[in-house]
Amino acid sequence: MKITANKSVLAEYELFVDAEVEGELELMEKATVEKPLSFVYGVGMMLPKFEENIFGMQAGDKFDFVINNDDAYGPYDDESVLDLDRSIFEIDGKLDEEMIFEGNVVPLMDGEGNRINAQIVSLSETHVKVDLNHPLAGENLHFKGSVLEVREATEKELAAIMGGGGGCGCGSGGCGSGCGDSEEEMADSCGSGGCGSGCGCN
Repeated sequence: MKITANKSVLAEYELFVDAEVEGELELMEKATVEKPLSFVYGVGMMLPKFEENIFGMQAGDKFDFVINNDDAYGPYDDESVLDLDRSIFEIDGKLDEEMIFEGNVVPLMDGEGNRINAQIVSLSETHVKVDLNHPLAGENLHFKGSVLEVREATEKELAAIMGGGGGCGCGSGGCGSGCGDSEEEMADSCGSGGCGSGCGCN
């Protein structure tokens, strides 16, 4: 059976990006035979270019391709690094230190209600600096792997996706970085929600 629309796919892969040393690659993540990537083809779970490169493959086929950052998560945007008022993240005047610390990724919402992820860059007495870029923004994605299984997606799987319950089997889902244009807009729309990052997920 070949990979086409509405097929359930299992795959193992390694995802590399360009390392600081020219000509070398850095392993960012991988899905193994024991814990494979699981997704339904053609329903928006994966990056379009990822799906384009594996279309028509079947179990046992190997793949090795590069997705340019323009077709992945876009170039890194310096304007997506914002200083937000510390009070946005406080509950009863205190930060939730289990969530708000340097390097952690927290879920927010933009002014239109879209869920986005923000990485905490730094904390001060008055502000929290966050980076709204996708963790793989600006990176060319080099995928190496193989298709493990291709089958018809079940009605239950398709219903879960159409009902908003879908997601990458590897726990990924990279949201965009369309945060509010101003600190006030972010303050009004700060909320919870969550998407992951990585994989070939859209």
